Amino acid sequence: MKIGIDKMAFATTDEYIDLRELARKRGDEPDKYTIGIGQDRQAVVPASQDIVTLGASAAEKLLTDDDKKHLSTIIVATESGIDNSKASAIYVKHLLGLDDFVRTVELKEACYSATAGIQFAKGLVTMDPQSAVLVIASDIARYGLETSGEVTQGAGAVAMLITANPHVLALEDTTVSYTKDLMDFWRPLYATEAHVDGKYSTNVYIEFFLQCWQRYRQLTGRQLADFAALAFHLPFTKMGKKALEGLLQDDHSLIAEKMREQLTASQKYCREVGNLYTGSLYLGLMSLLQNGQVKAGDRIGLFSYGSGAEGEFYSGILQAGFEKYLSNVKAELADRHQVSIEEYERQFNSQLGMNSDDIKLDWEKDPAPFVLKGQKNYKRFYGKGEN
Repeated sequence: MKIGIDKMAFATTDEYIDLRELARKRGDEPDKYTIGIGQDRQAVVPASQDIVTLGASAAEKLLTDDDKKHLSTIIVATESGIDNSKASAIYVKHLLGLDDFVRTVELKEACYSATAGIQFAKGLVTMDPQSAVLVIASDIARYGLETSGEVTQGAGAVAMLITANPHVLALEDTTVSYTKDLMDFWRPLYATEAHVDGKYSTNVYIEFFLQCWQRYRQLTGRQLADFAALAFHLPFTKMGKKALEGLLQDDHSLIAEKMREQLTASQKYCREVGNLYTGSLYLGLMSLLQNGQVKAGDRIGLFSYGSGAEGEFYSGILQAGFEKYLSNVKAELADRHQVSIEEYERQFNSQLGMNSDDIKLDWEKDPAPFVLKGQKNYKRFYGKGEN
């Protein structure tokens, strides 16, 4: 029985900044951001958006009435949680108007947890092949204004439906997970911005990828030539290039050059949005499927990484007609509008964050289907947008 990703959909905010403008504002050379880091634009997050609204917006794009009837579980993977107790999946379930007879849970392990969610979902569908599991990777990456990590911020959500007989990607059984207790990136409960040791984290990422890849090869006997492409977690797009080159070294064979071309295709959307944390690998996968040279029957390798640290390498086979089961990311990105650096800074500082005060947010102009309207008595309240 095949089990895997049946549908995929993406959501982000309707605003962005041009990172060349940010570079000039910060006194940096624009090429440092666009070439050195590999980012062109970055999503700007209004106060009326958070991981709940972004996740619900992505999920709404792919769920049909029939899907809802078969939905057994909702998993939200995030490292931008809004509550230390209540799962964000419960809020998403309510906004989507889903049946009360459903399981809801939130998963955390830095940028990795959506992959855990997919593997858990595979097990649930194995037990009940008629069921479907909704996995949502939703995050807002924050490092702070005028910090070294500012250029690698971003926001968005990727929703995926996991079913038997999937339309997009049938998961293969062999996976390799690798974990060590490391401090390359972390965000304590009292902090709204992350702490990161950037160079160290980059080196750990590459080490974990190579460890997982070598073990996967040992277990399966597969070589690079058995893959049409590799998809990477892309906190910034240059990271994927560093990992791939760590594997290829000075190899310029046809298969090596093909992998480099496919990587470029997978980076396209992340260059336009920024870091999605849990969703970065899966937005990269969508970018590969919509911009790369892939076809039904191709094997795709996926490397997931979360600081702290955990990595996993697994693979799947593309299914016939997969193109029809992906949301139109190009159209969504084209529909956004640019804001000034000053407006971006204002909105960055207006996020609800750790604020416990009663507040009514200015949400009426937000065109998103779901919005955060405010907070009262320590409770966030959400609703549908009016646009």
